[in-house]
Amino acid sequence: MLLIIVLSAFNVLAQEDLVNVSAQMDLMGTQFQITVVAESESLGQQYIKEAIAEIRRINGIISSWEESSETHAINQNAGEKAVSVSKEMFLLLEQAKKLSERTQGAFDITYAALDRLWHFKGKMGPPPSPEELKAQIAKVGYQNIILDKASQRVFLAKKGMRIAFGAIGKGFAIDQVKALLVSIGVPGGMINASGDLTTWGTRETGEKWIVGIENPPDAT
Repeated sequence: MLLIIVLSAFNVLAQEDLVNVSAQMDLMGTQFQITVVAESESLGQQYIKEAIAEIRRINGIISSWEESSETHAINQNAGEKAVSVSKEMFLLLEQAKKLSERTQGAFDITYAALDRLWHFKGKMGPPPSPEELKAQIAKVGYQNIILDKASQRVFLAKKGMRIAFGAIGKGFAIDQVKALLVSIGVPGGMINASGDLTTWGTRETGEKWIVGIENPPDAT
């Protein structure tokens, strides 16, 4: 019993030496809030810098807007040739295809072929004709994402196909950041990308993280 009491007291003292360090920033087109538990404010700030660098690295791989990204290269070579990709991109594509299979196509990253029909940002032109819709819809279909795990290459089977990760990219990024922070010894934290959220460990007090969902009728 004495040993348990001593260990408990040690744990309390250890928790008192920890601090929560938080930061908010705009990344991947949305607002990220990163909170880490650390032994000091300066160490916590360093952890956050590591997290931001990792988010930017992942975004540089999967962004649909950056011409240097792997997503851009895959789309540019649709219907022509396979593209070698990073392990992160291949993993994300595997996850996306599994989600498509589980939802029977309700989730499909190849919807991006429809982006060229009607832009929802800025000034809108006339809606597409039925013929234009039919032509672009023919380019949608997760079954036409061909993944070669042995060579880590991806091929979009139809010319004009496009992929985009708006529905899954931020969640993937925060999972990757969490894995990185855990690997370098961050004992607890929370990453929130406008609703895509993950936690691990406990707060600096040893308490569990509390995540709330606002009642929609009460939202303003």
